[in-house]
Amino acid sequence: MHHRCGFIPPHILRHLAEHTDDDVLRDRAQATLEESTQIRGQRLALATLASVINIPAGEKRRTVYDARNGQSLPGKLVRGEGDAPTRDVSVNEAYDGAGKTYDFYQKVYRRNSIDDKGLRLDSTVHYEVDFDNAQWNGRQMIYGDGDRKIFERFTKCIDVIGHELTHGVTQYSAALEYKDQSGALNEHFSDVFGVLVKQYSLKQSAGKADWLVGAGLFTSRVHGAAIRSMKAPGTAYDDPQIGKDPQPAHMRDYKKMRSDNGGVHINNGIPNHAFYLAATLLGGKAWEVAGKIWYVTLTRKLNANAQFHDCADATYQIAGDLFGAGSAPQHAVVEAWKSVGVPVSAGVLGGGPRLPLREAAFTPPIAAGEFGADLPRARKRPAEG
Repeated sequence: MHHRCGFIPPHILRHLAEHTDDDVLRDRAQATLEESTQIRGQRLALATLASVINIPAGEKRRTVYDARNGQSLPGKLVRGEGDAPTRDVSVNEAYDGAGKTYDFYQKVYRRNSIDDKGLRLDSTVHYEVDFDNAQWNGRQMIYGDGDRKIFERFTKCIDVIGHELTHGVTQYSAALEYKDQSGALNEHFSDVFGVLVKQYSLKQSAGKADWLVGAGLFTSRVHGAAIRSMKAPGTAYDDPQIGKDPQPAHMRDYKKMRSDNGGVHINNGIPNHAFYLAATLLGGKAWEVAGKIWYVTLTRKLNANAQFHDCADATYQIAGDLFGAGSAPQHAVVEAWKSVGVPVSAGVLGGGPRLPLREAAFTPPIAAGEFGADLPRARKRPAEG
């Protein structure tokens, strides 16, 4: 299957190609759409190859390459693990962003790189000319420089890096099918852990975070704060050249569509908002409680064809497993999903009494780096046909 895992949604690039008066921008947007499709076509084969490469466990290994505005991958090696910074800001940002993402997963969830087996984190910068995207191609990261009229360089935002690398985490865990609701969940988990990588690196609480995905990626010419908003889906941008943010925040506004693999970059606004609500209801550091629930759900609970209701049920069950039945985290999960029109199934709730959030007994999560063996085991997924 050819996955569409570029950071910039195709509807933005398509609107830009159709509505801009700038011939250069129109050409670059169309070229990025075409080139992104070619990269997606390589993704499945590269993912299969990556799965057979053995990497020593427990080592952070980063390599950054320079494509020199070409398409050949990986390009010229320009920085390896432990090397001094270069004069190229994109090289250094790609290196540092990969390191911060690795550290986040290792220190918070004890995950050994993207595949949990020590996969080396390879990145290529300066891909193509003014390429308006960042992508995980199944084996490595690819970053464009942006056109500098609409988009800045794609190494600039740590949450963009965390988002795309999380597609690798999903690839090696739930392997969510990239279409319709399962595809929207694929994008959702990347948004969740992209913003958590940013919050963790900035030491932000849930209450102080902006909950924007890709803030700072637009140039000053664009009327928009970010690519997506988890706090208020549908409000991230409204600009004549790129259109208006189409994301819904509730199932009543779910968009059934053929394009974008069934709206995977659009309908993920619904679970995104559910995570935001759960995290802010609980407060504190979002990666410690809500993030832990979502991480276990992704890596040990969901099947490849999971739907929104499966994710709601699974996060409720995992919250109970980790923090106790009737706990504040479990209650927050129920309220969050209910608020976006995806109630936890009655059969999963079981009809038992639940304590109000303010009264629920809640023990703070185990400190980062101290859990792993306590996580519930995944049920075995049936073979995909």
